[in-house]
Amino acid sequence: MEMIPVWLSVDGKRVVPALREAREKLSISQGQSVLDFSSVLRIDSSALQAMEELVGVADGKGVEVVLCGVSVAVYKVLKLAKLASRFSFTN
Repeated sequence: MEMIPVWLSVDGKRVVPALREAREKLSISQGQSVLDFSSVLRIDSSALQAMEELVGVADGKGVEVVLCGVSVAVYKVLKLAKLASRFSFTN
């Protein structure tokens, strides 16, 4: 069976709503869900919580969440929050 990844651009000013949308789209994703974080310059605690919920649902559905274009600052926050290891990263 062919894997069909879901691609979603995350608006840096609307991170939490975009992550909620991504979580809802996990039901149609097969194998991977790719989130373009290139316009996200920073994330706050509500975004971290939404990311944790997203990856929790993805794990339950067997979907790999790939973050694309993550800035160093955002990556550092994910690393400090111990969430970086739950995602895959690409340029």
